[in-house]
Amino acid sequence: MNWTEISVLTTSEAVEAVANLLMNHGASGVQIDDEKDYEKLRGQDWESQGEILNVDEIPHIDAGAKVTAYFPETVFVSELVPEIKAEVAKLQQFGLEVGEGTVTAGDVAEADWATAWQKYYHPVHVTHFLTVVPSWETYTPTHQDERLVVLDPGMAFGTGTHPTTKLSMQALEMVLTGGETMIDVGTGSGVLSITAKLLGASHVRAYDVDSVAVNSAQKNLDLNPVAKDVEVAANDLLTGITTGAQVIVANILSEIIIPLIPQAWSLLPVHGTFITSGIIAEKVAMVLTAQKKQGFRILQTLKMGDWYAIIAQKPGEDD
Repeated sequence: MNWTEISVLTTSEAVEAVANLLMNHGASGVQIDDEKDYEKLRGQDWESQGEILNVDEIPHIDAGAKVTAYFPETVFVSELVPEIKAEVAKLQQFGLEVGEGTVTAGDVAEADWATAWQKYYHPVHVTHFLTVVPSWETYTPTHQDERLVVLDPGMAFGTGTHPTTKLSMQALEMVLTGGETMIDVGTGSGVLSITAKLLGASHVRAYDVDSVAVNSAQKNLDLNPVAKDVEVAANDLLTGITTGAQVIVANILSEIIIPLIPQAWSLLPVHGTFITSGIIAEKVAMVLTAQKKQGFRILQTLKMGDWYAIIAQKPGEDD
């Protein structure tokens, strides 16, 4: 089958929003080329890790980010391009800097994108205990406590390599001790739901507004037997949800976290934990202020590059 690609030149801040936008238009997969990812690779001492890697030999964008989506030949993409241009421009209304915002389309053979990029994707050690492993890789844990999150990133939005996902996973590792109930808002690939089950959560519900994401999450959940009982469904944030949980995690845009805050408050018990990520540096003060105004007590903020995650708690009357 032949495929058509639509590429959007944008900023690191807007990549997840643009990727979601493209998936909502029926893309069968997305690829993100972000200069900040390569900056982090350049900063690592590969020789000390027993690897030889010349980052500059890997094809990559020189500035900003490019999000490329792939559509089957049955989709008439020339009609989509102006719609996508308009929607990318509207992201600025949510305070996102979209950069160039250039949208282009072109033909590509299935073999060119379906597997070629896989050689650049390898197991990622997110923490000492958590490693994200692509489904096609054979990987042996390095110690008995290492837990593997198996993903097919070709299906989904989050691969475990983006700072916002890493921060969320680290926060879950800090919070979960075993037996907790959890809600994963904006689940995307399902990576955080899988992580929670690996860390001992007893019951996890996962929601995403996009049915494409729900299907992708389910496929990744199926790759991880520990997550077979995770309930995943389409839903707009926590609207209409009445059954609470001890932990609520959301790795979503800062602007979308704001309306989620009162919903999370109403569903958390006293001393329940609210983890939020996807917060760019320019928006962290806004999110912290909104959470404190609601009544949350900020336990910790985590930072990786320009991205933040917040661990907050619903206090009791005597706290």
